[in-house]
Amino acid sequence: MTSVKLYTAIYVALLVLATSKVIFFQLFDYWTAVSMTMVTAVAKTLLIVAYFQHLRFEPRSLTYLVGMGAFAVFLLTVAATYSIF
Repeated sequence: MTSVKLYTAIYVALLVLATSKVIFFQLFDYWTAVSMTMVTAVAKTLLIVAYFQHLRFEPRSLTYLVGMGAFAVFLLTVAATYSIF
């Protein structure tokens, strides 16, 4: 069982990562801000999946299965993007 302190720390980290997008777009040029936003989006996704969806405490095989599914969705998205252009 995880503690309330851990969930509070993760919530604060998610809040900071979410508000950092505004700061990125005010301090950097567009493409740098977009790339930094993508990096923070990946970090937010990993925190949410690991702790709030409890994958951190599941067997590794289930985590790998979810990871393979996410990677397949990524590949399909890239393929669809290149088929449009």
